[in-house]
Amino acid sequence: MQSIHHQHCPVCQGKNIAFKLKAEDYTVSHQLFEIWQCSQCNARFTQGIPSPDAIGQYYQSEDYISHTETKSGLINRMYHSVRKITLRSKQNWVKSSVGLKHGSILDVGCGTGSFLSYMKQIGWDITGLEPDAGARQVAKQLYQLDIQPIDELFTLPAASFDVITLWHVLEHVHGLHAYMEQLHRLLKPGGSLLIAVPNYTSLDAAHYGKYWAAYDVPRHLYHFSPQSMQWLLEKHHFKLHKKHPMVFDSFYVSLLSEKYKSGKSRLLSGGWNGFLSYLKGLKYVDTCSSIVYESKLGNL
Repeated sequence: MQSIHHQHCPVCQGKNIAFKLKAEDYTVSHQLFEIWQCSQCNARFTQGIPSPDAIGQYYQSEDYISHTETKSGLINRMYHSVRKITLRSKQNWVKSSVGLKHGSILDVGCGTGSFLSYMKQIGWDITGLEPDAGARQVAKQLYQLDIQPIDELFTLPAASFDVITLWHVLEHVHGLHAYMEQLHRLLKPGGSLLIAVPNYTSLDAAHYGKYWAAYDVPRHLYHFSPQSMQWLLEKHHFKLHKKHPMVFDSFYVSLLSEKYKSGKSRLLSGGWNGFLSYLKGLKYVDTCSSIVYESKLGNL
């Protein structure tokens, strides 16, 4: 298998990088992968990641919820039970970020299309991109959405969208800086970019360490902190406007992490740790399990 070993930080190109921990791929291969950290921008990243041509096999699992809509297992059923709440939160963030009730939106890495379907129902002009052919087919079957392959990102006309969203997508992207440059190009003046990523400086990440489910190696190529996300946005001429806590991720990630740590679903322990992370994230956004970074176009 072809793999990529970084000599510099893939986020800021800093040279001062060091090993931090090893994490297991609990979803597919059960291989161990090293996670390193950059002292310049504070990003972490997975070493020895599969190349773009080789990583597809690590997504081939019925448990990969964003591609399959699976409701197998208690944790995935709980995920679906709160999704309506999270969809409402997302559409509120979208509308408030640009002050529009209706507009044009691009969802990059849209999975099976649940968010885009919701936005279409409330009157938005939607465009969705997704690399997984199976997920695109599910979107067609469930929501009658025509989702395009991810490569279409680089063929879309400039200044096309009021809002661009990436919900837990940026951490998966091999061409990180090419994506960020293109996202800047595609936004209309006054438009907003909303990026949701896990936060490795969260309370639940500190508690679970190498068992923290949001490391999700090797599918997650980068592991962001608030500091590293701000660095990346500014590097690509975005101005960070606001941060939103994705509070329910604290529960989902903690329950899954507890399962990885103990080998079984321990609802009481996982739920309690998720609740503690939830409470802290409500008060201090930078400690939340996942954070939405809302940004505007800056000057080139």
